[in-house]
Amino acid sequence: MNTQRHNVFVSYHHDDDEYRNWFEYFFADGDSGIMISKSVQMGDIDDGLPAETIRQKIRDEYLRDSTVTVVLIGIHTWQRKHVDWEIASSIRDTVKNPRSGLLGIFLPSYPLINNNFNPYTIPPRLYYNWKRGFAELHAWSENPYEVQEWIHNAFLNKDKISPDHSYPLFSYNKSGEQWHE
Repeated sequence: MNTQRHNVFVSYHHDDDEYRNWFEYFFADGDSGIMISKSVQMGDIDDGLPAETIRQKIRDEYLRDSTVTVVLIGIHTWQRKHVDWEIASSIRDTVKNPRSGLLGIFLPSYPLINNNFNPYTIPPRLYYNWKRGFAELHAWSENPYEVQEWIHNAFLNKDKISPDHSYPLFSYNKSGEQWHE
């Protein structure tokens, strides 16, 4: 098992707050301590701020210190503009904010069937980076050794493969059952 702890930013839909809390408690705060959480907590950023200010605060105050972004994938995660912005900021490589690794974890509430998923029901930017080989996708696990290995692999991948920046940045939250190419 890899013993290196990485600084992890967790991106998620607010409907899945319980899973995010469990994930951070168990893997960052609990006995396993396999990661260091660098995530935004509820109430940390005023929702009334302009969109560009929110993106900048997330990028400069949270993502800057992270080395891996974990996207917790629930049924509606793909619809959230903040998830899209967090992924986009994570995979950019700038002097002030180096690129992070990217990992998607399907929540137990996501309808995986034999480890198969509908690509149009996960965040598009995550999907394109999975197709490119930059990001990995995994089914939910409570095994700290397994999750730590996924996080470490995402960290290693960040400098081996160039991410895909082609998908347009969300301007607003999306609706519907799925997105389309």
